[in-house]
Amino acid sequence: MPESQRPYDAVICDIDGCLGPEEHGPLDAGALAKLAEYNRLAHERGDRPVVTLCSGRPLPYAEAMARLIGVRTLPVVCEMGVWLWHADTNVFDRDERITPAHLHAVHEAQEWLESAYGASNPRGPVSQQPGKACSISLYHPDTAYLKSLEPELEAEIARRGWPFRVSSTVRWINLDLTHVSKATGIERLMAHTGLTRDRLAGIGDTMGDLAIREHVEFFACPANADGALKTHADYVSPEREIAGVLEILGRFVCDG
Repeated sequence: MPESQRPYDAVICDIDGCLGPEEHGPLDAGALAKLAEYNRLAHERGDRPVVTLCSGRPLPYAEAMARLIGVRTLPVVCEMGVWLWHADTNVFDRDERITPAHLHAVHEAQEWLESAYGASNPRGPVSQQPGKACSISLYHPDTAYLKSLEPELEAEIARRGWPFRVSSTVRWINLDLTHVSKATGIERLMAHTGLTRDRLAGIGDTMGDLAIREHVEFFACPANADGALKTHADYVSPEREIAGVLEILGRFVCDG
């Protein structure tokens, strides 16, 4: 079937809360295999849009997920826009606007966080997610305590003039460079591929995925998505997480 007959050329999908749980827990290997089969048919038949990923996860994790679900030709947006991983060439492409000064600020912030909230913290160490190169994600088993640190973090960032914005997800606090985001990552993906908004669909579950919503023609959510994000969706699946993603993707398959 000619690719022009499929409703969209690509689907940009988040990982946590979509392909796996936001909370720690096992991935559904059987459902991921179904998604890999969907992508195989998308490449071979052209009767459905191919799926790629856009995530705040570090590049190694996002690359592994992309390989698992059969991303072959499209870039994958990793670490909240810091990286594009090019599936067709295995090139790791960092946003060229990230300078040595930005990297220095990240390293300074990492050292301060370790000193202030690391092993000597009476509430137990606040962990820095391994694998990130130009951003920082913080975790603590006591989520309420972790979230209580946001004002302190924002004050220290302002005092030191570090170029970060502070945001949070279900269980994490993120410190990202102010000029790098999922939105800038998607824009780089679009520039590289020539894909346009009218030929893109997207799937997300938290308000951080508004960046996907704003760059695609059709946006959908699994049932577990944040209620505030659902108000921006064109469709909300009755199914949760990856079951919802598969149900959404099934709507994109051309008949005949």
